[in-house]
Amino acid sequence: MNTIEEKLWNYIDGACTPAEQDAIARLIEQDEAYSKKYQELLQLNLEFTAMELDEPSMAFTYNVMETIRAENARQPLKATIDKRIIIGIAIFFVFTILALLVFAFANTHFQPASFDVNIKLPAAIKLPNAASIFTSPVFKWFIVFDVVLALFLSDSYLRRKKTTKQA
Repeated sequence: MNTIEEKLWNYIDGACTPAEQDAIARLIEQDEAYSKKYQELLQLNLEFTAMELDEPSMAFTYNVMETIRAENARQPLKATIDKRIIIGIAIFFVFTILALLVFAFANTHFQPASFDVNIKLPAAIKLPNAASIFTSPVFKWFIVFDVVLALFLSDSYLRRKKTTKQA
């Protein structure tokens, strides 16, 4: 595009300063080449404004929106949970439990012939005799209940894992 066309397009679009508009208006009135080119560009501009803009069909817009919705629906909500936080919490509890177990075993003295357990605690704290607890029927039923509960929880976990693999 040459400078005459650039000036005329700026004049038609109104993208020039008022001083430039006055200068171009005088050039159009006085110079035949400017007036001829101005008429051509005005006709072209009128044709551009009369043209209808191409728009995609409604089916295209619908299909694009459905694709976006389907992609968002495929992402599980679990993906937004940061795995590092869960691992950090698990590590904290594992170390806490291990520290308690080490402390308990370090302060416990087992005697192989009996169930007597000697724990070194301050004098103000007294523990009951544990030998009668481990031989009572209540303790046996507690162990049976724990085993049944562990089997139930492991079964539900494995079933959930199986259904997620199938889906």
